[in-house]
Amino acid sequence: MGYPTGKEHGKFLILDIGGTNLRVSQAELFGSDCDMESIQEQYSIPQSIKQGTADDLWDFVADCVQKFLQSRLRIDLRSKVLPLAFTFSYPVIQSSIKFGVLQRWTKDFCVSGVEGHDVVFQLEAAFERKQIPVRVVALVNDTVGTLFAAAYGDREAKIGSIASSGCNAAYMEEVGAIPKIQGCGLPSDALIAINTEYGAFDNSRRILPRTRFDDEIDRTSAHPGQQLYEKMVSGPYLGELLRLVMLELHEAKLLFVGQDVSCLRQPNAMDTSLFPTLEDTTECMENARRCLWEKMGLDPAPHERKTCRYLAELVGTRAARLYSCGIAAICKKRDIERCHVGVDGSIFGHYQNYRKRAAQALRDIFAWPDDLEDPIVFGFYKDGSGVGAALIAALAVERSDGSLLSRTE
Repeated sequence: MGYPTGKEHGKFLILDIGGTNLRVSQAELFGSDCDMESIQEQYSIPQSIKQGTADDLWDFVADCVQKFLQSRLRIDLRSKVLPLAFTFSYPVIQSSIKFGVLQRWTKDFCVSGVEGHDVVFQLEAAFERKQIPVRVVALVNDTVGTLFAAAYGDREAKIGSIASSGCNAAYMEEVGAIPKIQGCGLPSDALIAINTEYGAFDNSRRILPRTRFDDEIDRTSAHPGQQLYEKMVSGPYLGELLRLVMLELHEAKLLFVGQDVSCLRQPNAMDTSLFPTLEDTTECMENARRCLWEKMGLDPAPHERKTCRYLAELVGTRAARLYSCGIAAICKKRDIERCHVGVDGSIFGHYQNYRKRAAQALRDIFAWPDDLEDPIVFGFYKDGSGVGAALIAALAVERSDGSLLSRTE
């Protein structure tokens, strides 16, 4: 498909299913100067839906889209069919822009009846059941969407990445370098977006420096033995890793001595959003103390606060440096010496030290001279996956032979 030109235009509905929330939005591309605007609504996905059936999931999704159309856009559901870009943050086998078979669920999704099936077909079936005039024109992975969002107006953007409830990256590859699509009739120098799905790297447990805490997190996860790299670098797991380490130190009478740690014993009680506050650099670390008291019912002594900071820094630093290994691997494979990396996700958006450590890790991996500005630079693109989905939908509609649906009015 190639990179966006910055001239894409039109209004597009966007559905983004991530690990925690479902986002429905409408983006308008103005076709000049890479200008756009959007409105959106976010819906929390109940755990019962994540563990339910295919019909439960897709009916819930369709209901959210219907609410958005009626409450935010005030669209008459008897109007003409509306095109939608579907951002789906899970590994699929995709043979066309509107078709994708789910290989396996990741994160904490275990919905039955979806693996091995075309998610576009199932979603559109739910729209039909509820008489919602929406059809999918593009199925997009969130990393590919972020890549396109970053490249929209930035010619140096070569990689798109997600650092949130999951970890993944995408880049553009020449057709001639992709054996599985040889003979498809495309020019060998044409560019195809590659969704690496490298969150599943080292599922064989032969390379990554794992600890007993990593093994415990994997053992108690929704999908043991899968996404092992992702479980060492992404959002939901860092807080759990820190909790396990703190609990072990407490059992050894080295931390929170004499305190009630019942909250600390609860799985997933510690959220990664606490890390920036725990890394409080002030002398008394009052913000860290207050955070642990309000969130966990813990009242650490001054020396214990410093221990908590040290542990958060250790966990956060390891995660950030491992995260950058994936980015560095893509750069080395594609011989990229200079580029911008577009990143979407809550970790990069809210945990500034993670972002700084990831940048330092690239500097260490490539051994750049001290007097050289970083040739490979991270950039944060909030909601980049949705923006990119709109761009891909625009390109799909523009390049179709009329078989794709019209844009929304």
